[in-house]
Amino acid sequence: MQIALAPMEGLVDNILRDVLTRVGGIDWCVTEFIRINDQLLTPAYFHKFGPELLTDARTASGVPLRVQLLGSDPVCLAENAALACELGSEVIDLNFGCPAKTVNKSRGGAVLLKEPELLNQIVEHVRRAVPAHIPVTAKMRLGFDSPDGSLVCATALAEGGAEHIVVHARTKMDGYKPPAHWEWIPRVQEVVKVPVFANGDIWSVEDWRRCREISGVEDIMLGRGLVSRPDLARQIAAARAGEEVVEMTWAELLPLIQDFWLQAKAQMTPRQSPGRLKQWLAMLTRNYPEAVELFTLLRRETELDQVSRLLGLQVAEAA
Repeated sequence: MQIALAPMEGLVDNILRDVLTRVGGIDWCVTEFIRINDQLLTPAYFHKFGPELLTDARTASGVPLRVQLLGSDPVCLAENAALACELGSEVIDLNFGCPAKTVNKSRGGAVLLKEPELLNQIVEHVRRAVPAHIPVTAKMRLGFDSPDGSLVCATALAEGGAEHIVVHARTKMDGYKPPAHWEWIPRVQEVVKVPVFANGDIWSVEDWRRCREISGVEDIMLGRGLVSRPDLARQIAAARAGEEVVEMTWAELLPLIQDFWLQAKAQMTPRQSPGRLKQWLAMLTRNYPEAVELFTLLRRETELDQVSRLLGLQVAEAA
């Protein structure tokens, strides 16, 4: 079984990847999507989204990072994929699942599920452009407004050369509304010979068990469930191995939140960093009452030193 951390735009950046992969249980992670239009991007642009490329495409805890590209031009995607490999990416992932309206309007993400022939061309071009030992993988939803075309799309991706396919078991129009339709995943697996990963609505070990029973697949990708329960991958890995599942306590989590804040403060503008912290804390409120209390205290706070104090960090006072 492989457990992957999902690429979530505006949320799972290099800082959160660092913190979450440190907890354990995650086998690999993915950059936020890198949008490809009509030009070859610069190395600096790739490093902005994946600074881990400068450290052998690994997070600080050693978890491999793969670069994810989004776009609709097979030639440009192929050229940028080749550059990403030169920069150190050991896998190229292609995004056919983003449901954002702005992305779909510019012919990227889930809207391409309306064009299975183009899906096939994109994967074929990228596959030919990157070294033979570099896997090309793909992430898709069940379709744009109906899952009826999902089998055709998955077949197009696999025949194009995708080494595995992550299936977010909702359509674009479903957004993130529950439930995820795990029952479609075995149907996808039936028509392709490559591994299929299940993604969507796995918030707990119990959800994982139900997903595995319904989908019939072992490999999973965790998104919001892992962000809101940072040890979820570790819990699932323990359950899969028949070991005791021990949940992370708030006392264990708080140092990770503090470190996240220190990294955010160092890497982001004073205006951005408090918002990013609050974004993660808001998701943690789903599982930690202490996060509710802390989020309430921080909700309207924008002064950096005061945020640090509320997190229990010492602040060097001006002389």
